[in-house]
Amino acid sequence: MAPKRKRTEADTAKPIQTSTRVTRSATRRLNGSTSAASEAPAKLPKTKKKAKASSKGKTKVEVEDVKAEEASDASKTIVIEHCKQCSSFRKRADQVKDALKKDLSGITVLVNPEKPRRGCFEIREEGGDTFISLLDMKRPFGPMKALDMDKVISDIVDKIK
Repeated sequence: MAPKRKRTEADTAKPIQTSTRVTRSATRRLNGSTSAASEAPAKLPKTKKKAKASSKGKTKVEVEDVKAEEASDASKTIVIEHCKQCSSFRKRADQVKDALKKDLSGITVLVNPEKPRRGCFEIREEGGDTFISLLDMKRPFGPMKALDMDKVISDIVDKIK
């Protein structure tokens, strides 16, 4: 270890200059605009748009416009949640969606409005009954493939009417 250097008069005579850090909050405090910056902006209603199909042919989450749901409170909303692990889930979900829109007028069908669970195929009424619920299925997804989709669709239409 090297010995410490003795301080001389020249070293002590110079004032030590420190830099101050300028942040956005420090600038706001100096300008006196703390009250305007701390106020939260007014919340606007969120609108979700339909997702476009990606270049690989896979369909992203399809969500109807939120304003349309608010305008038609009398109509029922059906949620179809399907896993993205296999295309057979999507094929069955699309089949149910098309049949429900064709058979029932004034109905809103949402496909995967939130991130779906793995190995899940579920059809339910928003805030109400669950028509079919197949959860935690493992490959080759036997319970879902054994479904008679025409019978499932007709049962759902009967329950809604």
